[in-house]
Amino acid sequence: MLIKNGTVHTMDGPVIDRGFVAIREGKIAQVGDMTQCPENWEGEVYDAKGGHILPGYVDAHCHLGMFGDAVGFEGDDGNEASDPCTPQLRAIDAINPLDRCFEEARRGGVTAVLTGPGSANPISGQFAALKTNGHWVDEMILKAPAAMKLALGENPKMVYNERHETPMTRMAIAAIIRENLRKALEYGEKLERAAEDEDEEKPDYDAKLEALLPVVRGELPVHIHAHRADDIATGIRICKEFGLKYVIVHGTEAHLIADLLAEEGAPVITGPSIGDRSKPELANMTIENPALLTMAGVKVAICTDHPETPVQYLPMCAGVAVKGGMIPEAALAAITRWPAEIAGLGDRIGTLTPGKDADVVVTTAHPLNWLSRVELVLIDGEPV
Repeated sequence: MLIKNGTVHTMDGPVIDRGFVAIREGKIAQVGDMTQCPENWEGEVYDAKGGHILPGYVDAHCHLGMFGDAVGFEGDDGNEASDPCTPQLRAIDAINPLDRCFEEARRGGVTAVLTGPGSANPISGQFAALKTNGHWVDEMILKAPAAMKLALGENPKMVYNERHETPMTRMAIAAIIRENLRKALEYGEKLERAAEDEDEEKPDYDAKLEALLPVVRGELPVHIHAHRADDIATGIRICKEFGLKYVIVHGTEAHLIADLLAEEGAPVITGPSIGDRSKPELANMTIENPALLTMAGVKVAICTDHPETPVQYLPMCAGVAVKGGMIPEAALAAITRWPAEIAGLGDRIGTLTPGKDADVVVTTAHPLNWLSRVELVLIDGEPV
């Protein structure tokens, strides 16, 4: 397909005021201004008619398919709130790709998401990155696992306080995370010794510790649910102790420590930004958070936390960030390029770079204009 006559937001270079995107075999083949547009194109041609052409949106943190839309408890599979440590849980075993919210995501231009367990447990389970088009999760996966979910602060405190079980304090939440990370290190050492010496006894299989091995080996990042500044600091403290790769998720008070986060090189997935201050941790919520972090030099992505904010409103969340002071092109990067890079998928999605997956959105006006309409969405070069 050839998409022409549009403002092209490549997200890896300058905006092209009047340009085209050429697609072959599901990949971006060529991008340029209309003076370079291929003549006598063999294949479908789509005229953007002065609209905007950009990469498909990427929601860096949501629970799409984990909490069934309008079905209540039967479809509520996001939190196994019976054990504070559940790293062995895999999002791919709970995601329902036939949930109608996937269609709404596609219609809104969201072509890829990171989705997974909620924040009931200090160690919640494995997130997956997937395309939003398909009927079979196994065929939609970009990366699984994509991250290990950790949660600090109010949510696990509230869940287990109601059960009168540990953890009921921030100290206990951190202790549970440390304890299990240390056990995973020891488990891995025992496996290595057994592999090197046949006289060494191999430890019994442990699903939890097996799931944590790639985390403590630095192969799988942790995504840390943290709103308050002190919880963010605790998450980073633990990660530095164990040498973990990490991303801060939500970061409601991240703007209060923006310079420190920039010094640490800590990426932050902000949001949801549309909603009320429904709990104490959200007391300092502000739509200026993404702008302040970006100005401090922090790599920022914007998320919906679906179903907190419905996934199709991801560009509206970016628009709210612009109202809070973020430069429009930076806000677009926060729902395209930066979430892709934070997820380790920058080589496949997030920019209109030749060779990458042809996940493309065409809108009637600037994509962050609330009155703009999504006219065309491609995933792997196919209209969806």
